[in-house]
Amino acid sequence: MTHYLDHAATTPMLPAAIEAFVESAGSVGNASSLHTAGRAARRTVEESRERIAAALGCRPSEVVFTSGGTEADNLAVKGTWAARRGADPARTRVVSSSVEHHAVLDSVEHLVRSRGAQVSWLEPDRCGHVATGDLRAVLAEHGASTALVSVMWANNEVGAVQPVAELAAVAHEHGVPFHTDAVQGLAHLPVRFDASGADLMTVTAHKVGGPVGVGALLARRDAALEPQLHGGGQERQVRSGTLDVPAVHAFAVALEETVAARDVEAKRVLGLRDRLLEGALGLGLGITVGGCWHPGDGEQRLPGNAHLVVPGCEGDSLLYLLDAAGVECSTGSACQAGVPQPSHVLLAMGHSEAEARGALRLSLGHTSTDADVDAVLAALPGVVERARQAGGSR
Repeated sequence: MTHYLDHAATTPMLPAAIEAFVESAGSVGNASSLHTAGRAARRTVEESRERIAAALGCRPSEVVFTSGGTEADNLAVKGTWAARRGADPARTRVVSSSVEHHAVLDSVEHLVRSRGAQVSWLEPDRCGHVATGDLRAVLAEHGASTALVSVMWANNEVGAVQPVAELAAVAHEHGVPFHTDAVQGLAHLPVRFDASGADLMTVTAHKVGGPVGVGALLARRDAALEPQLHGGGQERQVRSGTLDVPAVHAFAVALEETVAARDVEAKRVLGLRDRLLEGALGLGLGITVGGCWHPGDGEQRLPGNAHLVVPGCEGDSLLYLLDAAGVECSTGSACQAGVPQPSHVLLAMGHSEAEARGALRLSLGHTSTDADVDAVLAALPGVVERARQAGGSR
C-alpha cells in the first residue's frame, strides 16, 4: 500500500473536480469564439470566475487566469516591476524574502541580471518568519525607489505563515504595491483577498484538489501590470492564451469544496501532523523539526506541514528509502541542473549546510489518514539507519 504525504507538491484531485473536468472536456468550444459553442465555453469560464471570486473574497474582474502559480508569480513580479518603472524610472527595487518559492526568487534575480533592478532581501528568523519591522526599515530607506514588495503567505518547505496583512499595510504606508504567493496556504488557512490587504495574490488549482495547469493571479483593478505573454489579451489584456475551460471549471469546483470544508479539515490535518511530529521526535533518532512547532498551532505553521531534519543523513537517501517502504514525500532541497542543492529556506533560517541536506518534508491533505502517519513512524527507524550507513554516519 502506498502512503502519499506530498500534498505540498500536489494534491489528488477531488472527485467533484474530476467530474467537472470530464463534463466540460466533453464539450467543444473556444471561450473567445462568438458562435454557440464558444459562448457556452465563455459562460462556463465566467461562472467559474464568479465562484472563485466568491470563495476568495474578491471581484470576478480581479481574477486573472494563468497556467498555474509559477506564471502568476512571474506576472506579478516582472509585470509590476516593469509597469511601475515605466511610470517612474526611479522605481527599480524589489523587496522580497529570502525564503520565497523559486518562482518569485528567480523572477527577482532575472530582473536584477537582465533589467538593472535592485533587490532588498528580508531575512527570516529561526522559525522562518519575516518581521514587519524589517520591512519598515527597508522601506524607510528605499521606499521611493521600490516598485514592489513580495512575501509569500506560507512557506512551501517549513510551513511558516507570514503576517501578510501587516506586511501589506507597511508597504502601503510607502505607496508600494504588495504581492503574496498564497499557493501553500489556500487549502488550510483563511485566505481572503479582501482581508489580506494585498494588491496581488497568486493561487493555483492543484494544491486544493484541482487539476495541474491552471491557476490565477488575483489583481486589483488599479494594479499596474505589464503583460509577460503577448497575443490575444484574453485575460484583462495582461495575460494572453486560450483558456483551458475544463481546467478552469474544475478549479472552481475544487476551490469551493475546499473552502467549505476548510475549518474542519484544517483541524483534522493538524491532529495528524502533531501526532506525526511527536512520534518522530520520540523515536530516539536525533530528529528535529525544521522551523518552529507548537502542538495545536495551525496559525503560525501550516496545519499539514511536518518538516523533519535528520542528522547524519542525505535527504535524497531518506526519500528513496521511504519510497521503497511505500511512503511518498519530499526533501527540503531543490534539485537544479541535476545537482542536489541544500535548501535555500533552511540556510536562510540559520541551519548548517549538513542540516539543510538532511531534511524531509511530509505534507498532509484531504486524503491523509492515521494509517499514513503510522506507516511513516514504522518506516523511519530502519530508513534512518540505512541512510546513515550509506552516508558513513551513525
